[in-house]
Amino acid sequence: MRVVVASYNVHSAVGTDRRFAPERIAAVLDEIGADVVALQELEVRGNVDVLLHLREHGGWRALSAPTMRQAHGGAFGNGLLTRFGVRDTRRHDLSVGRREPRGALDAVLDCAGAPLRVIATHLGLRPSERREQIGRLLDAVRAGPNLPTVLLGDLNEWWLKRTSLRWLHDHFGEAPACPTFPSRLPLFALDRVWVAPAVALREVRVHKSLLARRASDHLPLVATLDIAKPA
Repeated sequence: MRVVVASYNVHSAVGTDRRFAPERIAAVLDEIGADVVALQELEVRGNVDVLLHLREHGGWRALSAPTMRQAHGGAFGNGLLTRFGVRDTRRHDLSVGRREPRGALDAVLDCAGAPLRVIATHLGLRPSERREQIGRLLDAVRAGPNLPTVLLGDLNEWWLKRTSLRWLHDHFGEAPACPTFPSRLPLFALDRVWVAPAVALREVRVHKSLLARRASDHLPLVATLDIAKPA
């Protein structure tokens, strides 16, 4: 079964023109046409919950996984939009010391009878922080259900030979590194996707529309998977 997944750091729905415009993020998702979208830097600003705005615009199922409260009281963090049913969800705390709280949303989806485990995350800014977080993520992957699995999100890692990325390659197999940041002139592959089994990953691309270049400081990363139904 063909499944299209995407990872998108929406930068609180604040575009490169510094305008808060969640409707632009919704329009970019319309352009992509994905079945599952992992979102980072979701925010509740005033009376606007960006995740709920996207859910209502697109008729998605939405899973929320905030990691912190901002000074004005609004939630901030990760989320998942899906066209499929949700069998199970859990959250993993990836916070390290006094650094900004981080986490991962771990969901098992029912893709028309084919189960798919999706782990969506946003890692920290320091290399030592990311090493610990990736170690915890891999522990969670190994401890979880033995299902086709996609791990995706903003890893904040621009040095492609970093040890922590080799750990992910060792477990999942090497995955493409496509520049997604900054959106106006992408140079760094901060947003990544890994799939197990690796043969299920058919294509990885960056969505580079004019709207996407304005809507956030990251471009969406889009992957096409081929998920087999259980016999």
